[in-house]
Amino acid sequence: MKSKIWLSSPTFTGEETNYIKEAFNLGMIGNSGENLEAFESQIAFKLNDSLEVLATSSGTAAIHLALQLLGVSENDEVLCQSNTFIATANPILYQKAIPVFIDSEKETWNMNPYFLEQAIKDRIKHNKKPKAIIFVHLYGMPAKVSEILSIAKKYDIPVIEDAAEAFGSQIEGKYCGTFGNIAILSFNSNKIITTSGGGALILKNKNLKDTAFFLSTQAKDTAPFYQHSQIGYNYRMSNVNAGIGRAQIKAIDSFVNQRRKINSLYKEAFANENIIFQTEPSLSYFSNFWLTACLINKNPLEVINELSHKNIEARPLWKPLHLQPLFKNVKFYGDGTSEELFKSGICLPSSVSLTMENQNKIIKTLKTILQ
Repeated sequence: MKSKIWLSSPTFTGEETNYIKEAFNLGMIGNSGENLEAFESQIAFKLNDSLEVLATSSGTAAIHLALQLLGVSENDEVLCQSNTFIATANPILYQKAIPVFIDSEKETWNMNPYFLEQAIKDRIKHNKKPKAIIFVHLYGMPAKVSEILSIAKKYDIPVIEDAAEAFGSQIEGKYCGTFGNIAILSFNSNKIITTSGGGALILKNKNLKDTAFFLSTQAKDTAPFYQHSQIGYNYRMSNVNAGIGRAQIKAIDSFVNQRRKINSLYKEAFANENIIFQTEPSLSYFSNFWLTACLINKNPLEVINELSHKNIEARPLWKPLHLQPLFKNVKFYGDGTSEELFKSGICLPSSVSLTMENQNKIIKTLKTILQ
């Protein structure tokens, strides 16, 4: 049987095992150790050395901690991008808070600033000023950050920046993950760099990091015994996983360059076809193109199924959260853009390890299907 072409498989540098062995040799396989400290420092150095970083067990855990740090609690409303993976919104429910979904704009496919402000005005009108805003850089494409932050500042609402898919992406030379009051990253196995499973909180000061660390390690009080005065969580990344990250982050620039090259080849190959790619709106935007996403003129599920018969993995765009059964009664502000994207959108294989031969196979197969 021919090997499968995966959507986004991990690529390893060969150095990961060295850091893992070191952790085992020292017996440091829990949630403390040199790998963790080094990995957090590497992330901070890459993004902005003035930031504080806390490595977590997942990006979802990082969002949950971010909501707690901002004081989001029961019945508070949180404005959240609808066009994203459900992990962006689930932590709102963990806090027994109420998500309010915002539609996409057509250029980056991310949170629409116009509908964001409309939602804020309407919620304030109903005496429900939102407690926080969560926006996302979808598939690595930077959102319209300046507009979103300007609106957030105007109404004094803190912002959580979900950069789970956007490590290495930039706007005007500044890295995604550095814009929000709090930001998060994901290092899941399919992300541009991986720690197998893991994420990170990006914070503005040491006090916030200390609080996040306290909450992420079961909220143990300062006492000579195990005493707990509030709810804590097992949300800290392990020293073993951080060892994988130490090796991976050294290759982030080459991984980003390769994903961008793959994206360019797709765009070139389909330049004369009726396909619309998710594209940087201007030279100010620099996407890592974690996944190459596009809109096609055929039912995406049928195309994905036909590609699967050729051992090629593809997937539809995220189903908007306001269409999910879990959120059927949640308020939504928009014009249906995210729904239209979902109806015709597909993500193509974008692994760093994707060979030219396999990419040509994907292109040829897809052209045949679309014809």
